[in-house]
Amino acid sequence: MSYCKQEGKDRVIFVTEEDHNGPTEVSLPQDDETPAGLIQPDGDINWACPCLGGMATGPCGVEFREAFTCFHYSTADPKGSDCLEPFRQMSDCMAQYPNVYGNKEDKEEENAELAKEMSTNGEQTEQVSVKA
Repeated sequence: MSYCKQEGKDRVIFVTEEDHNGPTEVSLPQDDETPAGLIQPDGDINWACPCLGGMATGPCGVEFREAFTCFHYSTADPKGSDCLEPFRQMSDCMAQYPNVYGNKEDKEEENAELAKEMSTNGEQTEQVSVKA
């Protein structure tokens, strides 16, 4: 006879060999909502998708949305080759906000500081170059 016990937030289920040998009677609840993805069922872009990491609402959100929309709906070959200007505008905007979007020099400085901090803690470090 199988039984279940609660241990804090976890539920532990013990089953017998007889339970394992028979067909399962477990049914999972049906999720009525489809998970939110980047592209909605109607083909539009879901700007609220967590996969965008807030890019659509940041200081350069307008530029990001214009560049991404251009790329998404692009029919050029190769895809997006007709979107160079919106991507340049987005890049220029992001360069104005290095504290939000960062830049290559900041990442290299952070890596150097981290390596220095690790070496002062007595840990062996290996110099790693990160390309952004």
